[in-house]
Amino acid sequence: MIGGEEDRTLEVADDVAASCDALGIGTAVIGAAALAVHNYSRATVDFDLATDVDPFRILPRLVKALEEKGYAVELVEPDAQDPLGGVLNITGPGFSMVQVVNFENPLSNARTPATAAIKNAESGRIEGTRLRTVTLADLVALKLYAGGAKSQLDVIELLARNQPVDLDNVRRVCAAAGLEPELEAVLRVR
Repeated sequence: MIGGEEDRTLEVADDVAASCDALGIGTAVIGAAALAVHNYSRATVDFDLATDVDPFRILPRLVKALEEKGYAVELVEPDAQDPLGGVLNITGPGFSMVQVVNFENPLSNARTPATAAIKNAESGRIEGTRLRTVTLADLVALKLYAGGAKSQLDVIELLARNQPVDLDNVRRVCAAAGLEPELEAVLRVR
């Protein structure tokens, strides 16, 4: 995201979060934007907001509200094997895609760290917006939940760039999400 497009993307993400709030849907900034808030900037082509609602009852209402505002919205519904509970892709002219990444999947029994991450999210981390951003510990847990080498490298970078890190808190958050083995594996590498 560069210049005017970056500003417009923030405006759209803020507007999407406001639409979510109006429907009683909690959100939090995740992904590359949250990494940047926590001192680790890397290239991205979208802006991610986490939520955890029933994808079959609630997300279609959000689609309708966003379409009424003039956004193009694609709803990708989950299946039983999906670790996520669906994704909304919001597109339009002059901004990068905004994604609403939903973590509740009633077809799966997967336990995710998203509910706590959204609840603990902090306001005021992205200037000029009402967006709430996940805490460092919750971002680590979400990255570990996502899995894969790239997410593990993100965790290593996050911990290195946010010294001193309250590792006891990170361990508590990860343990609550059942991710303590994944965290300890990353800590052994770094």
